[in-house]
Amino acid sequence: MDDNKMVSGKVKKPGKRGRKPAKIDLKAKLERSRQSARECRARKKLRYQYLEELVSSKERAICALREELEMYKQWCSAMDQGKIPSEIKALLTGDDHKMPQGGSSTKTTKSSKSAVSSSSSQG
Repeated sequence: MDDNKMVSGKVKKPGKRGRKPAKIDLKAKLERSRQSARECRARKKLRYQYLEELVSSKERAICALREELEMYKQWCSAMDQGKIPSEIKALLTGDDHKMPQGGSSTKTTKSSKSAVSSSSSQG
């Protein structure tokens, strides 16, 4: 029992515990590390491309909404002066051939109709 040491009542065996380090070929280990780094860079590049596309699509959406807002401001300004824009006349008469300047969707049609009805009921 001279070879073994007593540590807190337990017999400790000499040598290291766990897996013995296998003699890994250093070149293979370096190559795996390089491959892992290449894959990491490729994933990072794809992630950045995706984020850039997302940002550009959001920027386009913002521009479209700004144009739509400007169109509504012009309509309101015209109505404040007593003029009814031709686009709103077309909406009121149900003439679908004339589209608003921005070529907006059905959401625009509903909101512009409600804006017209609310402004006409006020004055």
